[in-house]
Amino acid sequence: MAPMSILTIALIVIALFSIAYRLYGRFLRQEFKLDNRQPTPASIVNDGVDYVPTRLPILLAQHFSSIAAAGPIVGPILAGLWFGWLPALLWIIFGNIFIGAMHDFANLTASLRHKARSIAEVVKENMSQRAYLLFLLFIWLSLVYVIVAFTDLTASTFVSAEYGAGVASSSFLYLLLSIFLGLALTRWQWPLGRATAVALPLLLLIIWGGQAIPLSLPASIFSNPTKGWDVIILVYCFFASILPLWVLLQPRGYLGGYFLYAALGVGMIGLFFGGYTAEYPAFIGFHNAKGAPLFPILFITVACGACSGFHGLVCSGTTSKQLAKEEDAGPVGYGGMLLEGLVAVIALATVMMFPAGDAALKKGPTEIYAGGLARFANLLGIPMEVAMSFGLLAFATFVYDTLDVATRLGRYILQELTGWEGSAGRIGATLATLALPLFFLMTTQEAAYLKFWPIFGASNQLLAALSLLGISVWLIKSGKNPLYALLPMLFVLTMTLWSLGLFVAPWLQGWTAGPFQIEAIPIVALILIAITLLLLIEAYQTVARHKSAGKPVPSSAR
Repeated sequence: MAPMSILTIALIVIALFSIAYRLYGRFLRQEFKLDNRQPTPASIVNDGVDYVPTRLPILLAQHFSSIAAAGPIVGPILAGLWFGWLPALLWIIFGNIFIGAMHDFANLTASLRHKARSIAEVVKENMSQRAYLLFLLFIWLSLVYVIVAFTDLTASTFVSAEYGAGVASSSFLYLLLSIFLGLALTRWQWPLGRATAVALPLLLLIIWGGQAIPLSLPASIFSNPTKGWDVIILVYCFFASILPLWVLLQPRGYLGGYFLYAALGVGMIGLFFGGYTAEYPAFIGFHNAKGAPLFPILFITVACGACSGFHGLVCSGTTSKQLAKEEDAGPVGYGGMLLEGLVAVIALATVMMFPAGDAALKKGPTEIYAGGLARFANLLGIPMEVAMSFGLLAFATFVYDTLDVATRLGRYILQELTGWEGSAGRIGATLATLALPLFFLMTTQEAAYLKFWPIFGASNQLLAALSLLGISVWLIKSGKNPLYALLPMLFVLTMTLWSLGLFVAPWLQGWTAGPFQIEAIPIVALILIAITLLLLIEAYQTVARHKSAGKPVPSSAR
């Protein structure tokens, strides 16, 4: 059988996503009764700071750049390598349509109906204070694993033999450029057009010139350069969390948006005009080379490429405060996740285009992705060395997006849980949030991102399931049909708890057979399982009380 054209696969995916948006997306919009005649929280409050009615094209771009980070790149690549491209592709397609995009849309709309409050606040209003605190604790632990996995991914990129040192220098020049842009826009009051006209050529210069001034850590100080970069990146996370938004996060996010769309455009050019075929095996087996089963490991490995609990934090944290019209929740929430699905397909294609055993696939997922993008960019006449530098720096930029938000959210949540306020609380909560990642990274001898990626994927998707649990309770209390949230919640809950059970079982068996061993992954997995079970009990009790009391439909039911 001749290898299948990657162009054909891409066209099928685009067609299915388009049909899903028109049919299932419209069904969800009707079920949630979106109505542009109703004022949104952004238009009611409109404080010019957090609540700002934003035009749909701008909001969609901002939302997409916030949710599309390294997750939909690394996950599909690992899943494709382990199990073959077909299982990964099927989960990317149908996971996005029926679970991931629905999850994002439901979180965005639920927040909209609750005065643009966070999904944790939705849980608090519809369940209990105890459920709210448990949910916050779960989110914080999930964010810790995000920081661990993505910090080590970036560090591994910086130590890669061929391009790593150059990408490290480009990366830090890029951060300095972001600070310059923040100063130009805020302190020096440059117009956005002028600042962009200066910053973008400098960004291109950084991509091109980074390889000429490679940055390596001195061996006399750092015996393990990966661990050294881990520490340096965590230091970056600390300052990114406590500095004012305008200094680093906002300008870096603005520049990162250009990377995201350039990478997406280059990827689509490669899919459509590269003439590549799917050389890698479509299906390898029901177990990968290390014996991990396809069910449930495939689902937590693809992770953000099909469904992401992290997106719910973005939807209910910032995006819901910027919707100018209720019906914009459709293209932003449902459509934004389908766009991320395309990012995942492009990442998977960088595996599909090579035969099994090819030297290009023996590298890490960052280099596989960057190498694929470089080949695509080479179709435009861009030299491979510059294209490779662009691909690796683009990946590092996507990671910075996630690390920035994850660290800051972790700090917010810890301050909320402890009541730790002021500058001392800001610094202390950030240090406490980064302490666990530092411990995990320093005590892990192998590549930490490979070890922690499954638990990251499981906790992230379990967060999505618990968000859908809270939304299901709200729908039930509102007198609405909860099945389109409840059924995906049950599926994701089953896969993630099953996965966590696989992490815990060998540890418990070893504990009974010998002396107690302290291992981070099974212990945290056990904590996540316990929190989940407690939240399920809270949800059941809430629904039971509601039904027995026959309470009126709440005001958020519309």
